[in-house]
Amino acid sequence: MQAIMPFFQWCDDTAVAQAIRDSRIAFPVIENFHLFALTVLLGTIVILCLRQFGLVLKTQTISEVAAALRPWNRWGLAVMLTSGVLLFLSEAMKCYGNTSFRIKMIFLFAALLFQFTIYNRTVKDEGASAPTGGKIAAGIALCLWFGVGLAGRAIGFLG
Repeated sequence: MQAIMPFFQWCDDTAVAQAIRDSRIAFPVIENFHLFALTVLLGTIVILCLRQFGLVLKTQTISEVAAALRPWNRWGLAVMLTSGVLLFLSEAMKCYGNTSFRIKMIFLFAALLFQFTIYNRTVKDEGASAPTGGKIAAGIALCLWFGVGLAGRAIGFLG
């Protein structure tokens, strides 16, 4: 863990980090964008997973629902990652020793990897009902993304 300490210190010392820390409104505004984007991202994932489970939007195919939600999903992900980097920069040294931050990063890496490799393939050409593998993938996606959110929430409270 000591090997990455210089990186965290460098992040903490950047001009962007200083500007965010020196402003009274920057951090809360960035955090609001971060949370809103996470809400949009989780909302699209929940809707798509519920469709894969056959609980909602039964008149549309899974691939149609996925295509309709994709722009919202990508927008939420882009804003969440961008604002997350800014939040991290402003508190890099605090994050260095925070177990919840490490757990969040593990969940985030796993969720992104799963989303862009396995999960997206399960919704591409699926019709009216998802096979068992698609339902399992939907459950895993939900667990991973909610893990990101819950671990992120724990950063400020559990350490």
